[in-house]
Amino acid sequence: MANFTFMVKTILIIDDELDIRVLLKYNLEKEGYVVLEAPNGSAGIELAKTSKPDLILLDVMMPDMDGIETCELIKTIPELQGTVICFLTARGEDYSQLAGYEAGADDYIVKPIKPKLLISKIAAIFRRAESNVSDTVVISENQQNILILDREQYLVYKDNQSIALPRKEFELLALLMSKIGKVFKREEILKTVWGNEVVVGDRTIDVHIRKLRMKIGGDIIQTVKGVGYKITL
Repeated sequence: MANFTFMVKTILIIDDELDIRVLLKYNLEKEGYVVLEAPNGSAGIELAKTSKPDLILLDVMMPDMDGIETCELIKTIPELQGTVICFLTARGEDYSQLAGYEAGADDYIVKPIKPKLLISKIAAIFRRAESNVSDTVVISENQQNILILDREQYLVYKDNQSIALPRKEFELLALLMSKIGKVFKREEILKTVWGNEVVVGDRTIDVHIRKLRMKIGGDIIQTVKGVGYKITL
């Protein structure tokens, strides 16, 4: 897998919990990032305007102005259009994930935050942004496996080990990874991945899903009975 180097990046943490900000700031500064912090959405927006950070780590659940509203306002500021927004969300907040993507969030980090995985996730986010490649990173439910999909090179990596996938399996995985947490209905999967090609039926999707699960392992791909499939954090 190719190595990547980065210019010094600025990260803004917007979170009302002081202990979370201290934890994140300490671990990120150890990695060489410039770290700024704000205790609420209003202060975060003002600081973002002056500092123009490369990445904003934004808590979802905050008093007064929550993360969703803060994100929506940031996305209206022209000079911050290139800033990546990554939500900090408690496990199980599915409703906020959906609202977050609609508000313009680029990614998610799940609390409780493990420093090693935090650093890996942020490095992958910056790699994706810098290379302008549609990489997607997924942390599995047990928070141990990192999955990266590189559409430009048509490669998939799990824990830095490459995985060879046939074209249809790759396209199916790429679709599911394009929106973390979204349930893709069978009809949408068939239309997007197979198009006008002759398809035997729903069994075709099931076979490809089973093969993907065998290759990437874990419980990353989840079945929503009677609807379709999704990838969760």
